[in-house]
Amino acid sequence: MKNILEMKGITKEFPGVKALDNVNFEVKTGEIHCLVGENGAGKSTLMKVLSGVYKYGEYSGDIVFENKVRKFKNIKESEQLGISIIYQELALIPEMTIYENIFLGHEIKNKNIINWNETITESKKYLDLVNLKINPSEKVINLGVGQQQLIEIAKALSKDVKLLILDEPTAALNEEESDNLLKLLLDLKEKGVTSIMISHKLKEVTAIADTVTILRDGKTICSLSKEKNEINKNKIITEMVGREINDVFPKRKSKPFDEVCLEVKNINAYNHKLRRQVVKDASFYVKKGEVVGIAGLMGAGRTELAHSIFGNPYGYQVSGEVLVEGKNIDFSNPKKAIKAKIAYVSEDRKGNGLILMQDIKQNISLANLQTLTKGKIINNNQEIMIANKYKDSINIKTPSIEQKVNNLSGGNQQKVSISKWLFSNPKVLILDEPTRGIDVGAKFEIYTLINELISSGLSIVLISSELPEILGMSDRVYVLNEGRIAGELPIEEANQENIIQLATE
Repeated sequence: MKNILEMKGITKEFPGVKALDNVNFEVKTGEIHCLVGENGAGKSTLMKVLSGVYKYGEYSGDIVFENKVRKFKNIKESEQLGISIIYQELALIPEMTIYENIFLGHEIKNKNIINWNETITESKKYLDLVNLKINPSEKVINLGVGQQQLIEIAKALSKDVKLLILDEPTAALNEEESDNLLKLLLDLKEKGVTSIMISHKLKEVTAIADTVTILRDGKTICSLSKEKNEINKNKIITEMVGREINDVFPKRKSKPFDEVCLEVKNINAYNHKLRRQVVKDASFYVKKGEVVGIAGLMGAGRTELAHSIFGNPYGYQVSGEVLVEGKNIDFSNPKKAIKAKIAYVSEDRKGNGLILMQDIKQNISLANLQTLTKGKIINNNQEIMIANKYKDSINIKTPSIEQKVNNLSGGNQQKVSISKWLFSNPKVLILDEPTRGIDVGAKFEIYTLINELISSGLSIVLISSELPEILGMSDRVYVLNEGRIAGELPIEEANQENIIQLATE
């Protein structure tokens, strides 16, 4: 099989950071090629070089596509050759229809007038190709994330794509949507479309990859071939992190204390926007030094339960009681919940957890800024000391605490988000999808941090869509089903089968 793409000696630098260091990368025509590595390894940067986000002259090295050296000045030039990239944060316009989104930027025209009838007809053809049975006149805002992802692929196919790049395409999808997307990539492979997929989900990588290329610290480490039977999870992990991780979930040394730290009684939450009850009479407790897992299917109400306890930031109609160390607290808004020593690490770190354009120290001090101020003046020296303390203790990989959070990898952004809430000195820490979209090495560091925090007496509520994570890190598990707590399981009795049974019955 011939190569459709060769990237030779690609080097890309940012101020203080060499993101790519002489990277070599080859992709064969008609294969599914997975690009893996820890957060900050350079995967997304390499794809941005390929797609023209970083134009020729902003990097060194050569891009050879279809046997010719290419010098892209922008994304449009790469798209004209059949290279299309789909990012983790989808680029659709919510208030426009599906057919308008599919042909946005390359509209079907007759004498400069858009032919809407042909646009709708052609949209149906591309929706069929991605196995999406939906009216193309539907607005994107009314669709789920899984459907939007398929529309992005339909949009790429409408541009006669030859090389499809997907950056963490299943990060926000549930298991069924992820399976559908992977099947679609295999179908497209049969139709001659070459795909590059960036993913942290090694189960998916080993299921569909013909070749796996591993980056570490901006360098090409190796490429593994399915044909040579080289692709397996343990091999990929070892090459990604430069060491073996025998236990994905580090061993726990401490045991929970006897006293209850958090008690939640009969929480009900009604979402006015959705016009339905999202949490129904939920009660649970967490001991000091304990990790309690909250499991359930997408839409079961896990995040809504967390929001209700953490001061109801989205304005649900909430009733019930929350007690911290036996005392009834006022949890009518987030400020009061924080004052009562409850902290919440959002599942959406970029949208709700961090201020991306501010630096690390500003983000860390945000949740407890009043302790650093005198009048209206922030004590900058103290803020720097606090930020450096968490940078060192939590191992935030950055040249400086003055670094903008937007420039950090996903794993390091998550560490900043956790640091922010640890600085508020909580007694209860709610972690909502704490390892979503981060690599196996960064996951291990977060799990190790969780164990350190509970050994110091902190109580943790762990919400996760990944059942191995729930089972590997929890002392007890509550299962939510349509807003209700369907069951409580001690970790010795919990397994994937009985959790799914409770979640679906």
